[in-house]
Amino acid sequence: MQHTPRLSALSLALASLFTVSAHAAEPAEANTDAAPQDMQKVEVTSAHLKSARIELSPKVGTTIYSIDSHMVDMLGQGDNTPFNEVLLRLPGVSQDSKGSGALHVRDDHANVQYRINGVQLPESITGFGQSIDTRLIDKTDFMTGALPAQFGLRTAGIVDIETKEGGMTPGGRIGIMVGSHDHVEPSAEFFGSVGKFNYYLSGSYLGNSLGVENPQDTRSALHDKTRQNKSFGSLSYFLDDNTRLGAMFGTYNGRFQIPNNPNQAPAFSLDGHSDVQAGTATLPSSQLNENQREVNRFLVLSLQKSLGDVNYQVSAFHQYSELHFTPDAIGDLIYNGVASDSRRANSASGAQFDISYKLHQDHTVRAGLAYTRQKTTSDNTVAVFPAMDGAQTSTTPITVLDNSGKTGTLASFYLQDEWHISKPLTLNYGARFDKVSAYTSEQQWSPRVNLAYQIAPGTALHAGYSRYFTPPPQELAAQGSIDLYANTTNAPEIGQSDNVKAERTHYYDVGISHQVNSKLTVTADVYYKKISNLLDEGQFGQALILTPFNYADGYAKGLELSAIYSEKNWGLFLNASTQKAQGRNINSGQALFGADELNYISQHYVYLDHDQKYTLSGGGHYHFGDSQVSADFLYGSGLRMTPDGGAPNSGHLPSYFTVNTALTHTWKNTPVGKVEGRLALINLFDKSYLLRDGSGVGVGAPQYGARRSFYAGLSTSF
Repeated sequence: MQHTPRLSALSLALASLFTVSAHAAEPAEANTDAAPQDMQKVEVTSAHLKSARIELSPKVGTTIYSIDSHMVDMLGQGDNTPFNEVLLRLPGVSQDSKGSGALHVRDDHANVQYRINGVQLPESITGFGQSIDTRLIDKTDFMTGALPAQFGLRTAGIVDIETKEGGMTPGGRIGIMVGSHDHVEPSAEFFGSVGKFNYYLSGSYLGNSLGVENPQDTRSALHDKTRQNKSFGSLSYFLDDNTRLGAMFGTYNGRFQIPNNPNQAPAFSLDGHSDVQAGTATLPSSQLNENQREVNRFLVLSLQKSLGDVNYQVSAFHQYSELHFTPDAIGDLIYNGVASDSRRANSASGAQFDISYKLHQDHTVRAGLAYTRQKTTSDNTVAVFPAMDGAQTSTTPITVLDNSGKTGTLASFYLQDEWHISKPLTLNYGARFDKVSAYTSEQQWSPRVNLAYQIAPGTALHAGYSRYFTPPPQELAAQGSIDLYANTTNAPEIGQSDNVKAERTHYYDVGISHQVNSKLTVTADVYYKKISNLLDEGQFGQALILTPFNYADGYAKGLELSAIYSEKNWGLFLNASTQKAQGRNINSGQALFGADELNYISQHYVYLDHDQKYTLSGGGHYHFGDSQVSADFLYGSGLRMTPDGGAPNSGHLPSYFTVNTALTHTWKNTPVGKVEGRLALINLFDKSYLLRDGSGVGVGAPQYGARRSFYAGLSTSF
């Protein structure tokens, strides 16, 4: 196969540094249902089709960072680490609170696309939870920059996941992790093959008393328990050497208590419960009882076929997600003037088809189609007080029913050619068409050009231009009726609110990777985005349901640097980025904002609330015998905030620096298989730091990062 030059030296270095067997199972008794040679044939067929599936997704001219199971094993909690925490160790990714998007890629809000085994997952309604379980991942390619035409809609970053699969020998892994904040997390994995059928199944449960970031600078939060469970399955049946039928499914259920912020003064008077003038309330803010429930389920059926120069995969999918916030019926009225029982549900079904054809030794043509139909419902039962000009006129609340729904569609098509102009030079060019019909009805043709040049052995340059079209997430974009809240304590200052629009972006990216020697690889990447109808999201209310809105104009630019050093028994990595993102003139969802804030932003560029000027991450590990010690760190210069009397988002929070450490030891060939023990300290130096202070455009309550936490884990592979 001809080599495709692209920015791959970093991926190779990561593989050199991090690749080991992913908790390999101990040998087990042979399966009597199939002959050994048949089982070997199935494994070879599986590897062949896996390579063919990867060929469907070109990565020419993109910036690629690879994560495998050993990199995950370096992190404090190992494969119990939440997946967003894994991604935070990559260049250009910055940390946020769970309620504000969890992470940001190149100063974008969310806008991350998740693909599992080549299939793009529909977006779910998420709040605090993480639907993807880290332990199911065999390898992840994280792509940013100017993307080829195959990737659209969500384009800040592509998280391309290859899941674990069953092998010739059946086996599994069972483990448990316990620790600070009443943390209990049992998990299990099972995998294997039966004839032409192979399977991988996993499940986990999580319970602790720190489900959401603490609004106080204390070690423990008030009213913050969470209970979560996840399951995942990947099943394959090989019809012949070149054909595979596959099925994937996943479930997530999460329950969260909303943490309380004590010593708050009542803001509204409620008969028999509070008096603003006297400053008294029968229910202290430390005793509120708000809760949130989250559900996500998906099913994917696929057919993959390899016919020499032609490869294709066709998939059908269905996803259902739901978020339900239950208020404290008395407390929310006393302290907020609004108590909203909010339920948001989204059902998405669709199909995806990708095909590649090696037209010539120098040309590989790829094309694809995707279609999604979504139905979203928003049910809100809202208790409010009568008011006039913002002043409460009655201490007896009234109830407003604010229900809505929408059925929308997304359709996409792309065509591109990977042209090997010469041995060191490859050009990938093409275009895609996207159309959305939901709360907005828009469409766009988007040209894409990506160039990769192998300057010298170990040195690769890439450059690209992409036109992006990013529709607002339908599952979040429900439009309530402003008129329903006239003359109540939930009436907005602004009496009009335009529908949210699709974002349109010109994206430019240039990067270089250089392998200094066999042990050290360094990379640099610079990007610039010019944006119309810049999409952002904010939390407006107690329920953690983010709401999208637009800035009419915006831009983002940044620089990323990365270095990987690898020795036989130890290795280091270091990432650094600087970035800037601003927007001007909010032109949708105006009723969500105050009049003064809106007027200022209409005339001035302001920083986006999730902008962080400097972000650093790094870490290292050292093997000795059957043990490993590792450490990693995160540094952030602070997300945006609005100082008292200052312009929106004109200030930033104090910087933070946190360190995590872990010690693992493996006992091989025990009576119960291979056993691994783990001890971890998260936030080793017990730093207290603010992720959010409650100010800024579309920002909710204050949220502090977790203080020092201790964890111990034990697992057995068999």
